[in-house]
Amino acid sequence: MASCFVALLAVASWSAFVTCKPTGDDVTNVELRMPDVQPQVPDVYLCHAAKMGEISKYITGFIPHGDMHTAHHILVFGCSEPGSSTDTWNCGEMHGKDHSMPTSSPCGSDTKIIYAWAMDAPELKLPEGVGFHVGGDSDIQWLVVQIHYTDVTKFLPPKNEKDTSGVTLLTTTKPTPKQAGVYLLATGGELPPQSTTYLETACPLHENVVMHPFAYRVHAHTHGQVTSGYRVRDGQWTELGRQSPQKPQMFYPITIASDVTVTEGDYLAARCTMMNNENRTIEIGQTQNDEMCNFYVMFWVEGDQLPEENYCVSDGEGWSSEQSLHVENLPDDVSVIPGTNKLLEETHKMMSDMEESEKQMEDDLESILGNWQEDEDDATDEDEMDDVAQYQMGNSQDDLFDEPYNRMGIF
Repeated sequence: MASCFVALLAVASWSAFVTCKPTGDDVTNVELRMPDVQPQVPDVYLCHAAKMGEISKYITGFIPHGDMHTAHHILVFGCSEPGSSTDTWNCGEMHGKDHSMPTSSPCGSDTKIIYAWAMDAPELKLPEGVGFHVGGDSDIQWLVVQIHYTDVTKFLPPKNEKDTSGVTLLTTTKPTPKQAGVYLLATGGELPPQSTTYLETACPLHENVVMHPFAYRVHAHTHGQVTSGYRVRDGQWTELGRQSPQKPQMFYPITIASDVTVTEGDYLAARCTMMNNENRTIEIGQTQNDEMCNFYVMFWVEGDQLPEENYCVSDGEGWSSEQSLHVENLPDDVSVIPGTNKLLEETHKMMSDMEESEKQMEDDLESILGNWQEDEDDATDEDEMDDVAQYQMGNSQDDLFDEPYNRMGIF
């Protein structure tokens, strides 16, 4: 029977709310829970950290403790150092900050996503022989639990309730032959009013490692209809997972039954199909009034050589700009919700407005240059000629075309 390796942990001036209980068979439950917090602001992100200690541990399962009506999501990060030395801190963006607490990122360095939960998803147990290596000589010396609180009513007067949401970690000190990791694909972008929009991202693997995906998870808010993820090798698309984010946002087994690998040169790609029936533009962001487009891939590798690349983030503008993907081979059901036969066709392409703007600017530029040429032909004043030349030299066609992209924050 395993010994209890984490008790009440004192670090600097704070104590981590971490308890553990041996369960036999060399498995110990470690409770990574919020320490009786009372979030005061809707959409606040709170973080809490625990040090993993000098003895190596291997996480083999996760039991969530949360209510979807209170917690929009729970994330567990692995870090070399936490983002703050305080007991609890704000770890989101500007929206929903509780100014009574310090503000910092979840991790101070070497951020890795270990686990994610939303929509009352059930517990997760990893395959036999697979575990997340933490503590000891691993790169993960700290675990940080982050909770996005949507409704904080019960924590305010007169109820004044306290929250201990979080995760129970199933751990062992026995080394696992396969090390687990999580790769995140995410996008930026926006959803125009009354539209169906595809948000897409894809990145190649640049490292000499062999990843074995075994589970996937999708995440979006209320406008997400279906999120799909793929491995692309030599232009051939293999589905890793496809699910509606309106179902419990758990880690599901990958779609294909046989062992699929991701190796150097392969692409990981994801699409979120979004439907906006509102009369407002919806941005990708952190609040419940925004949207998100995330596809998580949980995988294992032999030994302990995890890839350093663990995320792929784009502006969402589309796969078509990457010729290596061979989008002509894209599966027909990429935007079909599982269990239905209805294809959700895009009614708005993110680039269309910019392309129209670019064409208009090109026409305007040609007109301006034509007028300038006429002016130059007629000009007799030397100062006027110098002004025209200086303007032409200081404003290239590329500069003008880049301008609408810069306004959107893409470049």
